Amino acid sequence: MEAADLADPVSPLSSPDQATGTAVLERPQTEEQTNRSDDGDADRFAHYVSRDRIAESKITGRPVVALCGKIWVPKHDPSQYPVCPECRRIYEEMMH
Repeated sequence: MEAADLADPVSPLSSPDQATGTAVLERPQTEEQTNRSDDGDADRFAHYVSRDRIAESKITGRPVVALCGKIWVPKHDPSQYPVCPECRRIYEEMMH
């Protein structure tokens, strides 16, 4: 018995060679857990991110990812905050 004989005859995925339309594959619901908050004073640092990514974020509103892994949408003037120690350490390792 071939695998095609065991396939569900109703499913569009059972006969991918036939042009019967499209199939929708269900994806389980997942919760994304990221540190996207810039609320409060717990993490008030200037982080290292490429200038191109910052410019893109200003246009699109999409979050950026710093060298240390922090994810956020830049809204504040980074010159008002101390440099993130983890970003600085990673950057210095990259430059050596």
